[in-house]
Amino acid sequence: MDKIVIEGGFPLNGEISISGAKNSAIKLMAVCLLTDEPVTLTNMPRLRDTRSMAGLLEHLGVEVDPGKKDVMKLHGPKLTEITAPYDLVRKMRASFNVLGPLLARHHKAKVSLPGGCAIGARPVDLHLKALEALGAKIELDEGYVIASAKGGLKGAEITFPFVTVGATEHAMLAAVLAKGETVLYNAAREPEIADLANCLNSMGAKIMGAGRSEVRITGVERLSGTKYAVVPDRIEAGTYALAAATAGGSVRLTNIRSDHLGSLWPLIAQAGAKVSLDETTVLIERGGGRPKPVDVDTMAYPGFPTDLQAQFMAFMCLANGVSIVRENIFENRFMHCPELARMGADITVTGREAIVRGVKEFRGAQVMATDLRASACLINAGLAARGETHISRVYHLDRGFEDIEGKLERCGARISRQKDD
Repeated sequence: MDKIVIEGGFPLNGEISISGAKNSAIKLMAVCLLTDEPVTLTNMPRLRDTRSMAGLLEHLGVEVDPGKKDVMKLHGPKLTEITAPYDLVRKMRASFNVLGPLLARHHKAKVSLPGGCAIGARPVDLHLKALEALGAKIELDEGYVIASAKGGLKGAEITFPFVTVGATEHAMLAAVLAKGETVLYNAAREPEIADLANCLNSMGAKIMGAGRSEVRITGVERLSGTKYAVVPDRIEAGTYALAAATAGGSVRLTNIRSDHLGSLWPLIAQAGAKVSLDETTVLIERGGGRPKPVDVDTMAYPGFPTDLQAQFMAFMCLANGVSIVRENIFENRFMHCPELARMGADITVTGREAIVRGVKEFRGAQVMATDLRASACLINAGLAARGETHISRVYHLDRGFEDIEGKLERCGARISRQKDD
């Protein structure tokens, strides 16, 4: 098993190009199940999660050509399988979203329930209720969802009791081939929702309002193939911005949608770093002195993203004062706190609130990554730490960050991947 070793205390200076969004790419890969024509995705990140999704799609009969650089070609002219087994679905929760497209195209599917998640329960009941509203018959049998829609899915009005990204995306993927109009109320507004809708519309779907709380989908009989570019990854961009703010230096981020992180830039500036941005680039600069403390509450988009909470906390651990971090999305997303404490952080967690009392410096230590975003948090802390930091269980990183060591090393970080002892 690999580990990341960082010799900290060196500021970051240089340029980092942001890859395509993990959270969007996986759902975009699923659109190939809705058409018998080829789908080509560009700006595709090379990640463990996209490889896992490709393996599931191949099992279902899709021809997958990973291509060169950032291009992936997907073609499912005739699907040979409608069962998504546990061994493939358990690797990544998002793979459960093949259920809707299989139902829409073949009117039946058998998909394993996803496994547990380290950051919370994240149940799929709202996914299933949305599919039932569209006319699907759902049965649960020995850990599998067996779904059928004799005669096809039918449009419906679906009101989500709370904002849910996964269920919003899943309902969209199913409703595009349903008969009639589907209206989603209290829909998620994340940029990845709009990205999925834009891709589906490029295939001939009729989706209006994606990115707003009310989404209208008029079903069509068939979808064509498409060539579509994955939106830049706002979480990767925020992670590197916070790395520069935490370790100090000057880092320019390119291939970015700066408007997708409107909740982050003011907080970084409030903490004392300089933020200069235009539509596709952002420059983060921080010189000497400790950051100022800033409170943050995670919220659904356009609020502060839960996927940047751990990275922002690492930044605040070095602040000259006390800050409060409130996690309002997931119930178990402070598992990085004990690891940061091993590096000298002073954090008190009570329920969904963490009180962060800033310290003068991090100290290098042996720490363990508990999930994807916690891994990035520990890397950012290690970059700023005095001494050497060893981060184990970094396979989490490969799920969502493409060449993170290379990108940071080119900005002056002393970071390497080694075999764990």
